Formats: sequence, C-alpha cells, structure tokens
Amino acid sequence: MENYLIGAAEVFTVPGILAILIGSAAGILVGAMPGLGPSMGVALLIPVTYGLPAAMSLNMLVALYLAAEYGGSISAVLIGTPGTAAATATIMDGYPLNQKGQPGKALGASLVGSTFGGVVGGAALMLISEPVAVVALKFGPVQFCALGIFGLAIISSLSGDSPLKGLLMAAVGVALTIIGVDPISGGLRFTFGFYELYEGIPFLTALIGLFALTEVFSMIEEIGTGKKADSKAARGFLTLRESIRLIPTFLRGSAIGTIVGAVPGAGANIAAWIAYDQEKRWSGKGDQFGKGCIEGVAAPESANSSSVGGALIPLLTLGLPGSPTTAVLIGALIIHGLTPGPELFTKNPEVVYGLFVGLMVAYVAIFALGRMAMPLWVRVIDIPKGVLAAVVFGLGTVGAYTIRNLVFDVWLTVGFGIAGYFLKKFRFPMAPLVLGMVLGYMVESNYRRAMIMSQGSHSIFFEDPISLALLVLAAMSFFWPLIQQWRRQRAKRA
Repeated sequence: MENYLIGAAEVFTVPGILAILIGSAAGILVGAMPGLGPSMGVALLIPVTYGLPAAMSLNMLVALYLAAEYGGSISAVLIGTPGTAAATATIMDGYPLNQKGQPGKALGASLVGSTFGGVVGGAALMLISEPVAVVALKFGPVQFCALGIFGLAIISSLSGDSPLKGLLMAAVGVALTIIGVDPISGGLRFTFGFYELYEGIPFLTALIGLFALTEVFSMIEEIGTGKKADSKAARGFLTLRESIRLIPTFLRGSAIGTIVGAVPGAGANIAAWIAYDQEKRWSGKGDQFGKGCIEGVAAPESANSSSVGGALIPLLTLGLPGSPTTAVLIGALIIHGLTPGPELFTKNPEVVYGLFVGLMVAYVAIFALGRMAMPLWVRVIDIPKGVLAAVVFGLGTVGAYTIRNLVFDVWLTVGFGIAGYFLKKFRFPMAPLVLGMVLGYMVESNYRRAMIMSQGSHSIFFEDPISLALLVLAAMSFFWPLIQQWRRQRAKRA
C-alpha cells in the first residue's frame, strides 16, 4: 500500500494530471488518423518528455498508447477505415451500425468497452503481473505457430455464407505475407525487382487500401443516389441499460485481451479478432454479426484496450516488449536511465506504481474526453458524400505515405483500394484476407523454426501441452461454424 501512495503522489499533482490529459487527447487524435497508430504516436511524443520526471513521462506516453487504441475505432465506425490495425475487427459491425443510422451507439459501445477493458487490463497488470509473465515466457516457436493456427481457424466464422470464398481470401492474405525477405534463409521472394518490397507489404498500407479507398470508391458510386444517413438517430449514445447488458461481452473481451496481450509478439490486433470470434459464438447472436451487432463492437474494443495492460506485464516484470508500442516504451525508459525488469519494482517504485495509478486516471480522462467529443464525431455523417470521399482519400494516401515515406506505398494503397472495391462488389469477405495477412508471417516463420528444432518431426506440436491445447481449440473453432451452417441448410431443405 505504501508504494501505491508513493505512486499516487506522483500522479495527483497539477503537472501529473495535465501530462495524462495531454497524452490522452493526443492519443485519441493519433488513433483516429489512419496510418499513424500508437507506436508512431509514442515515438513522436518521446522528445517532448525529455525534460519531464520519469514517472510523469511514462504516464504521458502510456496514456497516449491507451487512447490511441480507442481512437482507432472512431474512423473505423464513421468512415469504415481502421485508425489502428487493432480497430480492423471493429469495422465488421461498427461501420454497418453507422450505415443503419446508429454511429452514436457504435461509438458509445467502443468508448465504454475500451474503458472497461482498460480498467480490467490495468487491474490484471497490478494483481497478476508475475504469474502471467511466467506463462508468457514459455512461448517459443512451437507455441507461437499453434497460436497463429488458432487465429487462422477463426476464418470459418468470418466467411459469411460462403466458406469457400473465406478460405480463398485467407489464402490470398497468407500469400501476400510471403513477399519480401525470407525470414529463415534471407533470400528474396516475389519482389519482382522492387526494392520497396524487400520488407514485404506494409500491413497498414494494405488496410488503408482495402478499407479506406474501397469505401471512397463506394461513396463516389453513391453520389447523386439520394442516400443520406439519419443524423437525428445518430445522436443516440449507449444507454445505461445497454451498457449493463453488455457487461458479459466486456468481460469476455477483456479476459481475452489481457491474456493475448501478455504474450510477447501477439498484440492487440490478434486479441481483437479472437474476441470478436468468441463473442460471435457465445453471444447467441451469431447470425447478426457483420450486419451491425453492438456486441461485435464491444468485444474487440474491450479486447484491444485490455491488451495494453497485458502487454505492459512482460515489459515491467521481465523487460520484454509485449507489443511494438511497448518496444518503443523500452527506449523511453532507457532514455530516462531506467532498466525494465524486476529491479524496476525495487529501485524505482514511484515509476511503476505511479504507472499503475496513472493507468486508471488515464481511462477516466479518455472516457471524459471521448464522451465530450462524441457530438463532433457523429457530425461526420452530415458531410456530403463527395466531400467526405475526398477527405478520406486524402487522409488515406497521406497516411500510406507517412508509414515509410515512399510514393510507392501510395500506389500500392490505390491498388489495394481498387482490388477491395471489386472484391466488395462480388461479395468476397474482407476479414479473412486481413486475418491471413496478420497471422501468415507468424505461422510460417515459427513453423519453420519449430521444424528446425525438431529436425523435421511434427510431433513437437503435440508433445507440448500449450501447443496441443491451442491446436485442439483451433480444430473446434474451424469445424464448429461449418457444422452449424450444414445443420441450418439441412433444416431449410427439410
């Protein structure tokens, strides 16, 4: 308790609260801007924190990290473009809710879910840091490969009415991750002489094209059709009764986000997709997902926010980054003369426990700022389609350029946008493609490392209990939706 009082003394000062507010406001804006994201936001803010005390600096940076994970849902709901990679799952039901004239409900579910998930992740960070970090440390190539296969097994529940189309799109997504330098041999694969492809296709570049520019082309098509959203219905926020009804969803998403976030290298993106898939199974509303189901927003948003607390567990206890953003945070700690790991708790308790207290304060700030800004966000639907299409196209192309400062990425984004437009026209599901891109590299690289370790024997995947459990879950996740669909079709024929 004494350490928490020390931490509270660091946070509850005028400069301490102001630092958290600045970090939260900057994070919401960074998250809502396609192409930026929490990693870049934290990296850009580090120079501002040089002259600040270590505890205040870390709180400002972590507040930005937390807020950016929420901010990504704003553009996902309003313009069908994920502000962050983790917000991709939010689009699945968030944007359809917007199209149904309920962006306020979708943004409300995102804000409440993010706050709830963040508090759960923060509580887990305070209470179970050490045991969770010990389990996460046991993950090697075998376990990571099994985790990736478990993630890919979600494809069958994201494929809609056509599992074949879903599998085809997932295969395309995995194939796209093969482009670039071979992770084991170092050779070049499918670069076609373009040095810009040596690092592979940037994930955010593909996302901006597949979602932002695809939606731009769809908006252009709708100009002059008379379609207009009901701005009056858009003002409705999530009610208290709806929030209470969503508590089981928030709890499931938060638990998944915390656990997945604590696994170094897994990240908020995978956590959000797993939470979305599991909620589709457990909510009893599986047939409504993808059409504007509020649970489809609440689950991934609570998961990606709680994953922040999970990702900080290996960072603080073991000195291992649990996500790309925490890797940047390690640099910030080193700049301030701090070494992440067990000694941080004993040598600098004011930093660690100040962060614990600051996490909770940050989520209060994020909720307050998000709620106050809600009327501004929902006014986006009042913007004429032509103007909105031009703005989204501009933001998308600028965002694509800023990822690596290459014009090549802009053309790549336009190419993905054109492809996405036609895929949407022919009703190919986009989610399996994205999931294939998220997990393809993880599965391939760790599978090949595992084969090297076992000298080519696949038994290594069944000898490890963690790997075996994940593979069993993967089989259940893949086949159960297919069995359900077969039973429904059989009942229809009968």
